[in-house]
Amino acid sequence: MDKRLPAVFLFAVSACVFAAQTPEAPFLQENAAAMTKMMAAMTVAPSGDVDRDFVATMVPHHQGAIEMAQAELRYGHNEQLRRMAQEIIVNQTQEIAAMRLAIGEPAK
Repeated sequence: MDKRLPAVFLFAVSACVFAAQTPEAPFLQENAAAMTKMMAAMTVAPSGDVDRDFVATMVPHHQGAIEMAQAELRYGHNEQLRRMAQEIIVNQTQEIAAMRLAIGEPAK
């Protein structure tokens, strides 16, 4: 098990407890859930193929960024940050597809 997971879990739990007491609760809860999911999915056993291992860790990393950007779009108000969130979604989605294709997997 990745030694960072307990720290990430504690962060997520503390964020949820704090979030329950603030107006930004939905955003903080979604962000913490995305981070926890991302960190767990990035923990992969080495396959013996560096390229596959890179993709196996980077795809959940990018997916986590997409989910955090979606939370910004749902709850954020700053137009500059909302535009950046939209760009993150587009760019990270394209990079996930490109990485999968590079190792012979379907883009999905």
